[in-house]
Amino acid sequence: NNNNNNNNNNNNNNKISLRQKVMRRLFNCNDPQIISKCYIEPPFNCDYGNNIELSPNVYMNFGCCILDCAKVKIGAQTLFAPNVQVYAATHPILAPDRLLGELAKPISIGENCWIGGNVTIVPGVKIGHNTTIGAGAIVVKDIPDDVVAVGNPAKVVKQLK
Repeated sequence: NNNNNNNNNNNNNNKISLRQKVMRRLFNCNDPQIISKCYIEPPFNCDYGNNIELSPNVYMNFGCCILDCAKVKIGAQTLFAPNVQVYAATHPILAPDRLLGELAKPISIGENCWIGGNVTIVPGVKIGHNTTIGAGAIVVKDIPDDVVAVGNPAKVVKQLK
């Protein structure tokens, strides 16, 4: 029985090691304080990965998708519920202009944020520190620090400080 516990511990350590190796390569980040303290539930999808700037203690639940054609910065202790979508990629509105290629705008999500399930964050948005975005919100404009924002489009409904 003790042998089984040792095997399970070795398997778990190997899985953690492999996960951290994949994250280091995907996000082009060799900072052990970041990689060892972030957790991403599979499945996770992104365009490039190296445009995603993680901070310590970021958690992304199942089904997160980040289109990182531009920098996407995620602050420390920020948590994503399932199916959060972060889209730095954008396209021209006029059809002939779309043939010229993809455009992108950076996204910044502050520290200590909670991003609820099925939230969509569009190109160029900044979300402040200590902010909660309610489930299903579509964030199309900047959201300040220390608030709760909900809805489509996301609007501040409560000041936290």
